[in-house]
Amino acid sequence: MKIIILGAGQVGGTLAEHLAREENDITVIDTDAKKLRELHTKLDIRTVTGAGSYPIVLRQAGCEDADMLIAVTSSDEINMIACQVAHTLFRTPTKIARVRATAYLTRKGLFAHEAIPIDVLISPEQVVTDHVRRLIEHPGALQVLEFAGGLVQLVAVKAFYGGPLVGQDLAFLRRHMPNVDTRVAAIYRRNRPIIPRGDTVIEADDEVFFLAARRDIRAVMSELRRVERDFRRVVIAGGGNIGERLAEHLEHSHQVKIIEHSLERCTTLSERLDRTVVLHGSATSKRLLEEENIEDCDIFCALTNDDEVNIMSSLLAKRMGAKKVLTLINNAAYVDLVQGGEIDIAISPQQATIGSLLTHVRRGDIVNVHSLRRGAAEAIEAIAHGDKQSSRVVGRTIREIDLPEGTTIGAIVRGKEVMIAHDHIVVESGDHVILFVIDKRRIRDVERLFQVGLTFF
Repeated sequence: MKIIILGAGQVGGTLAEHLAREENDITVIDTDAKKLRELHTKLDIRTVTGAGSYPIVLRQAGCEDADMLIAVTSSDEINMIACQVAHTLFRTPTKIARVRATAYLTRKGLFAHEAIPIDVLISPEQVVTDHVRRLIEHPGALQVLEFAGGLVQLVAVKAFYGGPLVGQDLAFLRRHMPNVDTRVAAIYRRNRPIIPRGDTVIEADDEVFFLAARRDIRAVMSELRRVERDFRRVVIAGGGNIGERLAEHLEHSHQVKIIEHSLERCTTLSERLDRTVVLHGSATSKRLLEEENIEDCDIFCALTNDDEVNIMSSLLAKRMGAKKVLTLINNAAYVDLVQGGEIDIAISPQQATIGSLLTHVRRGDIVNVHSLRRGAAEAIEAIAHGDKQSSRVVGRTIREIDLPEGTTIGAIVRGKEVMIAHDHIVVESGDHVILFVIDKRRIRDVERLFQVGLTFF
């Protein structure tokens, strides 16, 4: 595909890297020539220096025959105008824009085709808020992803020494839990992927990705690690958009406190939130954390827009007795560096956002894409179409499907019925098939698998 990306920041740069790897024709536009030079030396892409909303700059980038425009600059207005220009002057088929301000997002009809023609709206704050919320709802999980409207969840957990399944093979899980159907999609051991088989033995510290129906997730997690009690007391550092949205969602079921350094923002938060305690001060203040009894906190979420503040406040909170700490880190290089030590969960906002963008770039009827392991792997939800003559998957058992190397089918959702993948299950047209791909180079093969042809011989 020929794709134009507006913005060479963290999201735009990460996205360009993902898409260039998959042999797409990528052009990146930005006003910062230095950022573009850095991207160009690293990736096989075109770059154009200029304002992405200007018609002359879009023409220079090749918008006349582009398949897609993805506007992810830091300005909502530039993103919106660029989509309008691309539609009006160049008839670009697909336009995706990052829009952060709730003032725009809450206006119905604003982004209709006859108004501001944006096909897909991406709100990074909402994506990250949902990501953090799911982790709070599943204590002990490193990542929680939803498929088929939430009917199926993919959960990553670290297997702990002493867990019932540690030292056992995967076949034991089925014997041990005959009434719960689950499938281990992948195991990462010392950062290397292992394709799970029945005789694969789980070791302590393995990162285990498993799929199960939403109702069975807790039962499976208890087999891999000690069951953790539900989080009740939540402290949020940073009262920005993410902090506010998270507090809004949790305040009626949890005890929530927000620490915010701006007095003006504290006033706004206290007016908008019902039950959340809003504290004015610095999240890196030892005295403030002591006064607020941080040792009683179940989870401390550092969600400011400053990586250093997030990391330092998380380390301080953990050492002062917070049970768990979750840290938002924009610099992707820091994520692997800090997670798993004193910081329990490190979240990269651009990696969380990338999945929602990739969903619209994939060929075939792909309805969900989640980027995993900092982009090394992907979980994909695809819809099967056609019949046995026109499709490579419909009318075949899972055993008969010629899956690319390193790819596993984890589950099939038919209507409201969740079927964990077993070799004898036959795929029908309209089924939602959830796959785990540990080798990103195989993504194109997975897409081809779900494209309907006139006939396959």
